[in-house]
Amino acid sequence: LGWKFYDADDYHPPENKRKMAEGIPLNDEDRIPWLCALHDILRREDSSRQDAVLACSALKKTYRRVLASGASAIESNKPEQPGALKILFVHLDGPMDVIAGRLEKRRGHFMPPELLKSQFDTLEPPSAPENFVTVSLEKSLSEIVLEIEHAIFSG
Repeated sequence: LGWKFYDADDYHPPENKRKMAEGIPLNDEDRIPWLCALHDILRREDSSRQDAVLACSALKKTYRRVLASGASAIESNKPEQPGALKILFVHLDGPMDVIAGRLEKRRGHFMPPELLKSQFDTLEPPSAPENFVTVSLEKSLSEIVLEIEHAIFSG
């Protein structure tokens, strides 16, 4: 796509990385400042008319609202805030055993595979009125990419 790419894991504060490395799941208090920082990055890119891809485990509806609207989304329960960024959320969906197998192969990452269950327990899959597409991780990489590109350019 020629878009800037950001991996949200690169923006976790040291305390979050330490906590995860010790096998302790993050909670809302850990994640909200991190998500606000990610929102600021997306807002900056939007302000300079630059499209971007952010790889992020925005597990809850609230987290996705913070990515789109920043800290103001925390006080409000409305699905869309005035001035919210237009974001297409891509929910990469797959069985826990498939994702666990991929995590087992990852080297040098601070999040151990043992935390995967806590992420599944926290997960609130996107639903209407959120702007999202769900793509199965069991498809080939090229099929996944084509499905995401189709959602981007048709929506």
